[in-house]
Parts: sequence; C-alpha cells; structure tokens
Amino acid sequence: MNRRKFLQWSAFTAPLLAYKTTGNIEKPIVVSTWDSGMPVNAEAWKILKEGGKSLDAVEAGARYIEDEINCCVGLGGYPDRDGIVTLDACIMDENANCGAVAAVERIKHPVSLARKVMEKTPHVLLAGAGAQQFALENGFALEPAILSKDAENAYQQWLKKSEYKPVINIENKKENGPFAPPFFEDGSANHDTMGLLAIDAQGNLSGAVTTSGMAFKLHGRVGDSPIIGAGLYVDNAIGAATSSGVGEEVIRICGTHLVVEYMRNGYSPQMACKKACDRIIQRDREKAKQIQVGFLAINKQGEYGAYAIQKGFVFSVKNSKENKIVPAKYFFG
Repeated sequence: MNRRKFLQWSAFTAPLLAYKTTGNIEKPIVVSTWDSGMPVNAEAWKILKEGGKSLDAVEAGARYIEDEINCCVGLGGYPDRDGIVTLDACIMDENANCGAVAAVERIKHPVSLARKVMEKTPHVLLAGAGAQQFALENGFALEPAILSKDAENAYQQWLKKSEYKPVINIENKKENGPFAPPFFEDGSANHDTMGLLAIDAQGNLSGAVTTSGMAFKLHGRVGDSPIIGAGLYVDNAIGAATSSGVGEEVIRICGTHLVVEYMRNGYSPQMACKKACDRIIQRDREKAKQIQVGFLAINKQGEYGAYAIQKGFVFSVKNSKENKIVPAKYFFG
C-alpha cells in the first residue's frame, strides 16, 4: 500500500478505530450523571427490569431525585440571587418526541411537567409563568414558596460574601460580585445537574434531565438542561447524550447533539464526549481551565462513556451485571 492510499485509508477508518463494539447489547441499562445517580438508577431499574419503557424509567429516576433535598435538583435546591428556586427539565423518547420546561417555580416534578408538554401540546419548551400555568391546568400542585433549610443557610452565607444589592446594568460588570460562582467554597462545582439515559429491553433509548440550575444565578437564567440538543439529545438509531456543567458553554456548541453526531460518525461514547469537551476548550483554553463541563453518552450497542474538562466528574451505571460509579476521564486536574 503506497503512502497516499494509506493516508486515505487512515482518514476514512480513524473514527471506526475509535468505535469499539461489544457485539452483544447489554440491555436494559441506565446511566446517569454523578454518584447521586446510584439511587436514581435504582428507581429507573424497577421499571426496566420488568420490561418497561425507557421513557417511563428515566422519568421515574428523575422524579426520585426531585423529591430529595439537595443543592442542585428540585425545590430543595439552591435559589437564584433573588432567593427564588427555579427549575428546568426536559425529556426525550425514541421517536424524537420531546418536552421541556424552564425557569418554572413551585412545581415539584418539572420532569413530569416536561413530559406533559411533550404529550399534550404541539410545543417543545414552556417557560416561567406560562409553564406554571400549564402545570396547574394539568393537575400539578402549587408548592409553598419557601427554601429548604440547607438552601436558606447557603443563600444567607452567599449574601454576606457577595455584598448583594441591586445595581443598574450589573450584568455588564465582569467581576464576580453577585454572579453565580463557578465553584463553591469547598471546591465542588456549582452545577450538579441530573441527567439520565436508558435503553429498555426492546432496545429503545430515552433520556431526561432535571435541575434547579446554577446556585445564585441571575433570576431568569436558563442553562443547557432544558434545551434539546444542548443538555439532552436522543437519536434511537445512534445513541444519546446528556451533560452537566456550565450550561452556557454547552449551549454554545450544541453539546449533546454534537456528541451524538460524533457517535454517528463512528466514535465511541467516551471519545465523542472527549471531542465535545475539546470543542469547548478550543474556543478559550484559559477560560476552560476555570469551569467544569462533563458529557455522558450511551450508544445503541449499550456502550457508555464520559469525559469532562476538569477532574471530579463521575457517573453511575446500572444493568443486570453492573451497579457502579465510574470516574470520568478529564483534560485538567
């Protein structure tokens, strides 16, 4: 083989070499972001192990963590800079049906509301007061406008150090001031979104995402989580992907859609996630060193993988053979 033919062959087959197949599909399977995904996966598994649909499984898993008190999901999550908890969620099935809600207040299960948007309207995304109105019209209860104890304590501590006060055109200022910090004082990242991806016994993929968003954000801020193609994307012929991190950076590259397209071109889930992270890094390498974004993906063959910009991103896996937490590979750390 001469050099020109070899280079042509290499360029054509490089993606295929990055794509490792197992031969046998391990299904059903559910994967989710972070170690908090372990009980989430367990909830989804109750449906999957009985032959249930992946769509029902990811909704059940997301609802489970929406019921928990934690920093980053559900009404127990940390508020925005005005002391208000706003929630984002989306869901997508094997037929590219999808629904989402953004900046919704006082609704306990935004992932189920997102599914209502998918199933009962011609729309994909409802936001703010309109999403809340739709929820009430469809039997959702309006929860009390109060913070959890942990959220209240965190908010009061943030107020002391941020010296928050309304300032005209503060959005134009570059210093942190009252803006959401990229990392908390303990070093943990300020964006632990819950994303779930599942393949059911029939081989069909679905995904869901739910979050209370970045703590102490500007009121009305919406990240990647409820945006199809950014925080979540499902293509039943190829695979699915979800993300966690600074949503603005994920939105800029249409991150999860990009990951799925890399898999379409033959890359393994892990390599597809790595290439998406690298796309963010190439935009601004110095900025990337100060933020965290992680991608998690699964392909049609049931192979899964993840990659992150910073050390610390982990994901959870559950199938008939595995029940574990996996540290993601990363660029900086």
